[in-house]
Amino acid sequence: MTSTLQLYNTLSRKKENFTPFNAPHVGMYVCGPTVYGDPHLGHARPAITFDLLFRYLAYLGYKVRYVRNITDVGHLENDADAGEDKIAKKARLEQLEPMEVAQRYANRYRSAMQHLNVLPPSIEPHASGHIIEQIALVEEILKRGFAYEVGGSVYFDVEAYSKKHTYGKLSGRVLDDLMANTRSLDGQGDKRNPFDFALWKKVAPEHIMRWKSPWGVGFPGWHLECSAMSTKYLGETFDIHGGGLDLMFPHHECEIAQSVAACGHDAARMWVHNNMITINGQKMGKALGNFITLEELFTGSHRLLVQAYSPMTIRFFILQAHYRSTLDFSNEALQAAEKGLQRLLAAKKTLAHLKPSDKSTLDVSRLLADCRAALDDDLNTALALVALMEWVKNINLVKAGAETLTAADIEQLRKDFALVTSDILGIKDDSLADESKKDLSADLINLLLNLRLQAKASKDFATSDKIRNDLAALGVAVKDTKDGFEWSIA
Repeated sequence: MTSTLQLYNTLSRKKENFTPFNAPHVGMYVCGPTVYGDPHLGHARPAITFDLLFRYLAYLGYKVRYVRNITDVGHLENDADAGEDKIAKKARLEQLEPMEVAQRYANRYRSAMQHLNVLPPSIEPHASGHIIEQIALVEEILKRGFAYEVGGSVYFDVEAYSKKHTYGKLSGRVLDDLMANTRSLDGQGDKRNPFDFALWKKVAPEHIMRWKSPWGVGFPGWHLECSAMSTKYLGETFDIHGGGLDLMFPHHECEIAQSVAACGHDAARMWVHNNMITINGQKMGKALGNFITLEELFTGSHRLLVQAYSPMTIRFFILQAHYRSTLDFSNEALQAAEKGLQRLLAAKKTLAHLKPSDKSTLDVSRLLADCRAALDDDLNTALALVALMEWVKNINLVKAGAETLTAADIEQLRKDFALVTSDILGIKDDSLADESKKDLSADLINLLLNLRLQAKASKDFATSDKIRNDLAALGVAVKDTKDGFEWSIA
């Protein structure tokens, strides 16, 4: 696997003699969610990982076109070429239009990402909006002899492809092993080989999502959308393709084969994969009862949670580990992350009130230098946070008078601390949002009590009493005064 540091070294050659008005471009494509359910903890890690990469490349001076897709068609049950479309199944069960399901959960995903302070991508294409491009890609692969059509379905011919190219080079899979260890599956008897994969599937009578194609009415295969959309928005060759480690095989392996078959060369110069999140050492899954949505985390409503955790606690927790390492979730781990986040944010507030001295006993340039060195080393956020927390300790030493900083160094430290925490790592103060909610609550209480005054003036005592009693039930104590009212929260 190529490291992100090698990417920087490769891209740095593009940066020669560039100005801020002529920044080098980076194309990055990341596999986004299949929108048939609420966003969960597993969605948070790739989103935060590639948000960090997006932010850091922009900080380094690159103009990044970040494409993250939405899968709203073609993803069948068990990631196979048979079974029911996941979104169509949800639509059938809830008696909704498939695109209604896709829109609902895409909106929930975007809302959750906003809470996690994940920046929106440059482009967020939907698979269902790029059927024409996918059909054109299938036609090109057929024309070059790497696919075959059977009764209205089109399959990629892995064996024919492997005679000229290497299938499995990303994941290390060997075709001979695939041939020895796979068997024919029910419903896939029209394939020449069980490891061939669908480019276009003939639609079954009960299938809701369908489009016309040269091979009949059907729908695109799951792997096809990413090859088609990455090419459309980033060109036949682009810099970075990312996603979760679970997508390496077969999804990303099939993407590579499709791109090479159609264009004659690899599309992505670099593949970046984040590792999985486990829960108490187990893989997260609905069948095990340890599947936790982000909303459940934010509200503490899941049975495995002992409390609610803020979005920034989740973000801090994920950044504490290197993106390629397994990350084990537990209440204890999240509570430790919460304490670390509170220390970090407290130090940021302390920075605003430090008193300058005539000389500095600390080298403030080390903060940015150490954090950059960590992130240049394959996005090592774990080491970057270690460097940050060392400066949390230093800030507290300055506050206590054990170390000193000049006014210029304090100002530089404030800028660098904010740059690393907010701009690059994307950590913000959740409590600011809580304060705005408190302000809004106060405004709403005042609004209700002013309506109560109007009701009393109109001798509508039933409404006046109801407002007072309802507020009392919510813990708001109301006292009538000569000038109007006073209130407090019990």
